[in-house]
Amino acid sequence: MQLTIRYPLTPKAPSLGTSLVMDAFGVGYDEQEHIVCNELNIDLIPEQIVLFAGPSGSGKSSMLHAVVANLRAEAKHHLVDISLLSLPPLPLVDALPLDVKPALDLLAACGLSEAQLLLRTPNELSEGQRYRFRLALGLAELQQRPAGQAGWLVADEFTATLDRTLAKVLAYNLSKLARRQHIGCLLATTHEDIADDLAADVLVQPDLDGIIQVNYRASLASRHPRRISFFPTVGTLRAPVLTGPTLPVGTIAVIPSAS
Repeated sequence: MQLTIRYPLTPKAPSLGTSLVMDAFGVGYDEQEHIVCNELNIDLIPEQIVLFAGPSGSGKSSMLHAVVANLRAEAKHHLVDISLLSLPPLPLVDALPLDVKPALDLLAACGLSEAQLLLRTPNELSEGQRYRFRLALGLAELQQRPAGQAGWLVADEFTATLDRTLAKVLAYNLSKLARRQHIGCLLATTHEDIADDLAADVLVQPDLDGIIQVNYRASLASRHPRRISFFPTVGTLRAPVLTGPTLPVGTIAVIPSAS
């Protein structure tokens, strides 16, 4: 996939205010476009985890949404953007389009396992809890996608509202869940601390100077050995540190239900 993203520097609706800003900063009406990326090649295949990570204003969200637009144009892809999901007015235990047992397992993996949370509606949750519910809802909806379509979970500002320790656990869990369910992920974040635990197949790193690095899983493995830095004991807040190889295949960390 080749991406070219450009924005005009001149305002779409000229006004006195925009004229004053342009004069103050020396921006002429003949200025060239702001180029986020030009003919950037990103090789994507279904079921990959793709992470756009960089500082605010580097263009990571623009690239994420450009990839989404390209995939939406192909009928073989089914994308769920968690920011666009409608929150059902139901208790969490009934809010996913799954039977009770798989719904509880998925909610627990997203850090929503306490009874007082499972009996509340999404709108009664904190912002961080609601974000994690959106992830669970997106994964549940993708499990119901039409046969033959590649599923992609889309999440901008991934884990931005979460405590960083919980963010790392959620990244690890999402990686395990997505691979188990054969779902791809398109994620963007300013927080690169979750990259190791997410174990992305493609890592796109733009910076504020317009330099974009695209790394694929083989090169990432040598730079970021697989690990998880936080694995809470079920039902407690203790957090012993374990290395990746000691974890059974398919293990999912249960996150305490804090925001």
